[in-house]
Amino acid sequence: MEHSHSHEHHHHHTPNITRLSRAFIIGIGLNMAFVLIEFIAGFYTHSLALLSDAGHNLSDVATLGLSLFAFQISKRKATLRYTYGFHRSTILASLANAVILLIAVGSIGWEAIQRFITPVETQGMAISIVAGIGIIINAGSALLFFKDKEEDLNVKGAYLHLALDAMVSVGVVIAGFIITYTGAKWIDPMISLLIMVVVIYSTWGLLKESLKLSLDAVPRSIQIEKIKKEILKIKGIKSIHHIHIWAMSTTKNAMTAHLILEKGLEEKQIISIKHSVKHALDHLNIQHVTLETEQDQCQEEFCISE
Repeated sequence: MEHSHSHEHHHHHTPNITRLSRAFIIGIGLNMAFVLIEFIAGFYTHSLALLSDAGHNLSDVATLGLSLFAFQISKRKATLRYTYGFHRSTILASLANAVILLIAVGSIGWEAIQRFITPVETQGMAISIVAGIGIIINAGSALLFFKDKEEDLNVKGAYLHLALDAMVSVGVVIAGFIITYTGAKWIDPMISLLIMVVVIYSTWGLLKESLKLSLDAVPRSIQIEKIKKEILKIKGIKSIHHIHIWAMSTTKNAMTAHLILEKGLEEKQIISIKHSVKHALDHLNIQHVTLETEQDQCQEEFCISE
């Protein structure tokens, strides 16, 4: 039996960590400033819509901070204790972010129900002005992550939340105008409930995917049947089984597999076959590969080495 590890080849695009770190820092700064503005304005105007949106934006600051921390720690080198390094911290951060957001929306929903029971007077025009600032800050922050949003689960989560925050702010602006011209007190808690629904909808997918990855599920972007098909095209390979694929981080994937090769191959040919397999897998977004090879007849799971 022979084992092979692949650490080179990176054809699949991975996000620029330095650029992303800068984007996270800028996003944290902008959103923290806006949270303070919203909390002060929400307290002054008695607006639950502003206070709940401030709470949501504060959880976004926590999300961005956690993601930045995960990106930084994932760059640390592997150790004898953590032989894969700290890549998985990005998956754990994504999972924690989803949980934080769901807890935040629960408190928004509870407060909104209380406001329906006991309506509170709010200042519509002030709400619209503050929410207008929110549109600019959230949309600007979301653009920082636009380029890399399809390459990393954490980045996608940050982009989605910020983009949806901008849309929520549009709703709050409209609510402010309605309150100004109609005096309808129920509009404020109604907007809070709509914010809650939007956040739950956007967060649920992130929660499911990060939970699956933390349980070593095959990443959604990878299809095992396609991998089998590509590998079996390589000359000298009779079959492949014992395939295990999991996410090392939100951008890097690993795979182990057992290859059954044709009889009579020389060591040089076996090395060439394994190199071809790694090359093909790298194009399929699998960067770390461990292969076990045998030259023998194989009946499903029962293989006897020569």
